[in-house]
Amino acid sequence: MDLFRTAAAALSAAAAASFARSEYEKRHFVTETFEISSDKLKTPERNLVFLSDLHSNEFGEENERLLRAIDRIRPDAVLIGGDMMVCKKGKLDLTVCLNLVERLASKYPVYYANGNHEERMNREREHYGNSYDRFREALEQAGVTYLSDCSACLGEDMRITGCNMKERYYRHRFTVPQMEEGELERHVGKADRERFQILMLHSPLFFDCCRRWGADLTLCGHFHGGTIRLPFLGGVMTPQYQFFLPWCAGQFDREKKTMIVSRGLGTHSINIRLNNRPQLVHIRLKKGR
Repeated sequence: MDLFRTAAAALSAAAAASFARSEYEKRHFVTETFEISSDKLKTPERNLVFLSDLHSNEFGEENERLLRAIDRIRPDAVLIGGDMMVCKKGKLDLTVCLNLVERLASKYPVYYANGNHEERMNREREHYGNSYDRFREALEQAGVTYLSDCSACLGEDMRITGCNMKERYYRHRFTVPQMEEGELERHVGKADRERFQILMLHSPLFFDCCRRWGADLTLCGHFHGGTIRLPFLGGVMTPQYQFFLPWCAGQFDREKKTMIVSRGLGTHSINIRLNNRPQLVHIRLKKGR
């Protein structure tokens, strides 16, 4: 009995410590820098910020701490990879997202691509009415370039594309789905092979498809870093209940193409982070091989 009580007390203490650590991590993001070189780039150096999966989280009042961190980077552009709000029936609130993105757009060029929550808001209009249209209109009026299955140039040497994904790719559970041949081209046309081509595709499951399409840099999120990260094993679980996938977060390089997967800035249904602090992604692009 004493052994049982000791074990129960130890488990309770470990659970309490894990909960406290998770609550701390959710409120304290880190800025991490990735450097990429390409001979397609004409400008010696550019700084980009990539935001993903905020899910209406706030770091300080009206995200002041996050805004200050972005200002310290002084980015040439801010790229947003979707899921900046939580789109659930009866719980949709766009206030935090709109306030942050509009303030960013008053200072920097902002390019916004959809995640599954924006797509759900657009698709399920019986629940959300015209919220998606009003959201998109508000951002475009603020000067945001909204990349819903379309592209825009940044300078003469870069092209940024935002690609929407079919719902079934997000609803696939436990196993990894295969993307249909030609899916990306059907959504966004051909890649620009002359410019440095950036593709924002919310899920990181399809890097091979993205690089074959022609993306020099693919930017993803969606997995929240795997929720809990373990030494040597990485992220434990994705939102689609796939376990220990190697590409839950970080930089991945293959055949001179790169994918960066953000750990995101918030949580929603599984409201936990352990060894997995929210992440502000700073990308330093340099001219050269």
